[in-house]
Amino acid sequence: MSESLVNVSLQQQQDYQFSVSFGGSVPPLLADEPAPMGSGLGPSPVQLLAAAVGNCLADSLLFALRKFKQSPEPLRCDVKAQVGRNSEGRLRVLQIRAVLTLGVPAASLEHLDRVLEQFESFCTVTQSVGQGIEVVIEVFDSQQLRLKPC
Repeated sequence: MSESLVNVSLQQQQDYQFSVSFGGSVPPLLADEPAPMGSGLGPSPVQLLAAAVGNCLADSLLFALRKFKQSPEPLRCDVKAQVGRNSEGRLRVLQIRAVLTLGVPAASLEHLDRVLEQFESFCTVTQSVGQGIEVVIEVFDSQQLRLKPC
């Protein structure tokens, strides 16, 4: 992705529910805080952050593998955001843990070691978020063989 300006617009619907518009042909989504603050009718800001990190990592891994003409599909990424209190007692995202799973055995992919060494560094969102929040990344193949960290 080249340098650009990304625009997102949020419009309050009621209480803590916001319609999030991305422009173009992308449909808006409803974001909401979980109860008791909100109604939990849409993803919370923390869930959106976790989704952005996981989506970017999965995209980066897929892109890196496809550069070598490899087909790892279907990829899966499970993300957990740990929320806790900081030293001032305020809620913060303390850590994000992403577990990526390839849809095929590692042995069927060429250049996998090189891809696993590099793909994270091309993930725009994760590298940006990681400057302020610890991001832990694990990668497994379809047979649950841990590939990263080694």
